[in-house]
Amino acid sequence: MRYSLISRFRGTLFGAFLGGSLSSSDGIEPQNYPDFGRMAILGIQSLISLGRLDLDDWISRQQQASLDLAPTDMIIATLPVALFFHENPIKLRKNLLHVLKIWDDDPVVRDGTLAVGYAIALALTEKLDPLTLIPQIISFLQETPTSIPKKLLRIQNFLEQGAGLERVQAEFAGKEKLSNSLAIAFYCFLSTLEDFRLAVLRATHKSDSKLQDATNLIAHSTGAITAALSGAYNTTAGIPLNWRVLLLEKNSPALELRSFDEMLELADALVTVWSGLYNNVRLDPKELTEEGCAVSRAALLSVYAAPRVIRLR
Repeated sequence: MRYSLISRFRGTLFGAFLGGSLSSSDGIEPQNYPDFGRMAILGIQSLISLGRLDLDDWISRQQQASLDLAPTDMIIATLPVALFFHENPIKLRKNLLHVLKIWDDDPVVRDGTLAVGYAIALALTEKLDPLTLIPQIISFLQETPTSIPKKLLRIQNFLEQGAGLERVQAEFAGKEKLSNSLAIAFYCFLSTLEDFRLAVLRATHKSDSKLQDATNLIAHSTGAITAALSGAYNTTAGIPLNWRVLLLEKNSPALELRSFDEMLELADALVTVWSGLYNNVRLDPKELTEEGCAVSRAALLSVYAAPRVIRLR
């Protein structure tokens, strides 16, 4: 493998939180999104604690945290499920649709979740081909009443033509904010496939034209989705060190984490549980986010198992 699976888990999660918390107007500045990322963290903690997807546990954790999620947050909140079931497309689709029952039956949210989850799964299994990704996603979505397949095909046309960002933003500046955000995110990801920094800068770019208000409204959504996709593909190795420091220096209570190390420990523990090895990892999620965590990163990095051998589903 080009990169280890654990580095892709890390890149997906930290990338999503980073991309959704940055804006690039006169530079990179952390923004405050109080509920952003919290449900994803609660979902990771549930999977770590139980070793399986349990909707009742997710609902209980959301109620205790008093979270009110926006549509984009719902897509990001499903990332732990996409990671946990990435190796099996049938189970991936089934469980992504299952977890969405917690929040909404909006078909656009459903299609956005499936599109992002499937692309991340392909990146994790190193089967992501930029030339065939969009047709594969459309096939994975199956029959749908939404405009997302049509918009993704339009993105593919833009990529083949070498169209610039401003042209794409102008094309997707309409009222359908979530589907437009998704389309622009896939454009930014695929047009700068090997460069996490540039992909996120383009995704959060605020145009100086009359389209500025429209693009500002969807910059948060586009940045989060783009960074999750690029993080899965490029791993944490592609995330600029100064961006990690800039975000985490703010000690954001929205993430409920105090350091980059703690984010990595959550990702490492999720991989450990996914692999089916429970003995060497402490499964109390509170202890995974406290100083002095008893589980060292070295221990977490040393536990692996062959897929589909001893893992509980």
